[in-house]
Amino acid sequence: MANPRPCPLCAKPARAEFTPFCSKACKDRDLLQWLGEGYRVPGPPADQPDEEYE
Repeated sequence: MANPRPCPLCAKPARAEFTPFCSKACKDRDLLQWLGEGYRVPGPPADQPDEEYE
């Protein structure tokens, strides 16, 4: 069964063993983006206390 969605990084066809990516290289590249803060989730800065919990 073919995966209808392409790799989110390079748009090549995704492979089952690396879902949703096409290869280990793209999977690792995505992980490095998260670890290097290349991707960010919106929210208050982590170094400032949240006023709601004080």
